[in-house]
Amino acid sequence: MYDIIVIGSGPAGLTAAMYSSRDGFRTLVIAGSSWGGQLMLTTEIENFPGFSEGIMGPELMEKMRRQAEKFGAEIIFEDATSVDFKNKPFKVKAGSRTYEARSVIIATGASRKWLGLESEQRLRGRGVSVCATCDGPFFRDKRVIVIGGGDTALKEALELTKFAREVKVVHRRSQLRASRILQKRAFSNPKIGFIWNAVVHEIVGKEKVEGVRLKRTDTGEEFTVECDGVFVAIGSKPNTEIFRNQIEMDKDGYIITHDGTKTSVEGIFAAGDVQDRRYRQAVVAAASGCKAALDAEKYLEMTNP
Repeated sequence: MYDIIVIGSGPAGLTAAMYSSRDGFRTLVIAGSSWGGQLMLTTEIENFPGFSEGIMGPELMEKMRRQAEKFGAEIIFEDATSVDFKNKPFKVKAGSRTYEARSVIIATGASRKWLGLESEQRLRGRGVSVCATCDGPFFRDKRVIVIGGGDTALKEALELTKFAREVKVVHRRSQLRASRILQKRAFSNPKIGFIWNAVVHEIVGKEKVEGVRLKRTDTGEEFTVECDGVFVAIGSKPNTEIFRNQIEMDKDGYIITHDGTKTSVEGIFAAGDVQDRRYRQAVVAAASGCKAALDAEKYLEMTNP
């Protein structure tokens, strides 16, 4: 029996575990088989406080993990596959075991969205990717397409310029949604070009990516652009499928929180991107994890004085 189970191991989950274990609460982190959240797919992070020279995403997560373990948090690298929040103690199944706790913090984060095209799924790993950090080196001196117009898309594009000879960003609108500093960097990079007012209708190729079939959002015109790789960067969706019918969510699957990090079930708290559809920043997720831990601790103290 644990005091607190934290599901997830990104900035929110590990910060929550650090606080709760440091304060003497027996804490288990169900980290997942791919632990560390989206920052494990990120290169240099320049805007996390305390790192004036920047820090690589995986290095930051490793430091957070060690800090949580230092204070006594137990971490298992299994995926949570089901939960029971209808009865107490709360139960979380991971691997072949079921774990029990008096309180649970959900910090499962979000995953990259896909376009939903048959050709996209068929060519995944054959030129279609969602991670420039992971797969960029495979496209040295190649032509690649990045789909999206937010921060993620421009970060992917800038990362790919280290390898590809040409990067084209395809965006459905005529203006980007990304931050000003990223737009400035992208527009000033000679390797990056833009295709405005267009969406991907199909990814072309049988055994590997050979191009993309695009459709104009303003005129309906269809045309093909040759390329060797396609990187999808159209946002994220919350990882909440296992909590369906257990806890209140909005229509897009984000967990609804109130009065801090409280959910619709007393004793269950949520932190980070799993409930934040607005900011989605590592520092915000970490702060949210801190709040969830403090809220959970207060709940435990009130229910078991």
